[in-house]
Amino acid sequence: MDRIGVLIADDHTLFRRGVRKMLEAEDDMSVLGEAATGRETLQLARELMPDVILMDIQMPEMDGIEATRVLHREMPHVGIVFVTMHANDEFVFRGLQAGGRGYILKDADPETMLRAIRAVAHGESLLGAAIAQKVMRQFAALDRTPTPLVDRLTPRETEVLRLIAEGMSNREIAARLVLSEKTVKNHINNIFSKLHLYDRTQATLYAIRTGLARP
Repeated sequence: MDRIGVLIADDHTLFRRGVRKMLEAEDDMSVLGEAATGRETLQLARELMPDVILMDIQMPEMDGIEATRVLHREMPHVGIVFVTMHANDEFVFRGLQAGGRGYILKDADPETMLRAIRAVAHGESLLGAAIAQKVMRQFAALDRTPTPLVDRLTPRETEVLRLIAEGMSNREIAARLVLSEKTVKNHINNIFSKLHLYDRTQATLYAIRTGLARP
């Protein structure tokens, strides 16, 4: 039986060692390496070609979301599972839009992590229970929101909405469009007002539902 090759990316040594010990006790898993920074994650992923990467979000040099975005472009076959303490909407949806196929919290039970690794290794997706509920609530809230015409947005606002749906932060959008962060923030406020949305998560879901962005 082929083992699932796993790369552990987290800047906390004790966490990495604990996860390594747990995974090495599984007959169908093999830990290929450990990374403590985002750039080290990229380097090791390219060298080791893991099946699954357990990715923290906040790491030195490059955060896990940006590292995921790069890896998803270069190696879309590699399954990335975010394992983090961050459960807020922006992190969840930016992570999933960047290419993550799993998202679980660090306080989840070990079985949840093992299920996520196995699911993602086989091309599926798995969200921890708390994250899945958050996603469903957001979809339900958006379904109750009247859907105005997309042409209410200016071309620039439409462009900003697409970049929000790609998981970009205000700073990243400003750099991409050569705008100030204040201008980007004003565009986002206009988007929320025109489309009757409340946050970036609903904006992302709206963009996907209306075809402005792909899930």
